[in-house]
Amino acid sequence: MIQIDFHTHVGDQLDYACRLARKVYAAGQQLLVIAEPALLRTFDTRLWTFAALEFIPHCMDDDARCLATPIVLASEVKPALYGRLLLNLGTVVPPHFAHFTRVLEVVGSGANELAAARKRYRFYREHGYQPNNYKRGD
Repeated sequence: MIQIDFHTHVGDQLDYACRLARKVYAAGQQLLVIAEPALLRTFDTRLWTFAALEFIPHCMDDDARCLATPIVLASEVKPALYGRLLLNLGTVVPPHFAHFTRVLEVVGSGANELAAARKRYRFYREHGYQPNNYKRGD
């Protein structure tokens, strides 16, 4: 069964996502980050500047070297990236999420973000999954 974890009420969605990416990388795992293209570009920049003395290796999915990189940023799920952990920064359930062992949903505290997250949470529950919810408030 896929593990689905919602991290809600986070103060800064991208900062929180950077910390998750760092944790996944430190554990030697691979991560696919899904979001809209504009948000991915911002996240890419944030990963470069997140911690002055750390490097979190990542690339966009259109880079030829992306399959060899631990963290891939993409606007859509592609079969070649199945098997990684999936970090969703988007507002909808990622297509093909069932091809991953774990889905991480990072949700800010804005009303629109929370409403979209509730829909995703309901979707997972209606399809037989038991998502975990971690309310952060940081």
